[in-house]
Amino acid sequence: MPNAKVLSEKQAIVANLTEKLQKAAAGVIVDYKGINVAEDTALRSECRESGVDYAVVKNTLLRFAFNNVGLNELDELLNGTTSLALSDDPVAPARVLSGFAKKLDGKFEIKGGFMEGKVVPMETIQRLASIPALPVLQAQVLGTMLAPISGLACVLKQIAEKNGAVDAPAAEEAAPAAE
Repeated sequence: MPNAKVLSEKQAIVANLTEKLQKAAAGVIVDYKGINVAEDTALRSECRESGVDYAVVKNTLLRFAFNNVGLNELDELLNGTTSLALSDDPVAPARVLSGFAKKLDGKFEIKGGFMEGKVVPMETIQRLASIPALPVLQAQVLGTMLAPISGLACVLKQIAEKNGAVDAPAAEEAAPAAE
């Protein structure tokens, strides 16, 4: 039986994990066995840049936290080495961790995930991972909105050049006649 101090520390960790899970829009759990320090450092850096909270967690503590928020279906995935990525952005954890899973082929494997308090299948995580980052999506939408305007400006420029080219010879022909 653990002493009271250790037990209270573990309860605090579970309470903190539970709070993070409740606030997160999405999360992904990963088996990180085999990655080295440099790869882990790169992963953590990319997670920070993308607004993803990434941490290695003990399976037992994460199991208690999952049970506290109704994600009991993920319990069966909590074995071996486990890390958790959470974010307010529903796409970011899947995108970042899927990218690393592809780079580190076999060393880093996505176990499962959830979105808005519900467990999602692996296909959903893979689809989420294929969605570009929000700034990229915003740029694409803006580009789509500006395309018709840019096209119109290009056509108007071509018309103006064509009319300018037609008017220029007429002006040259009129000039010698005036002399």
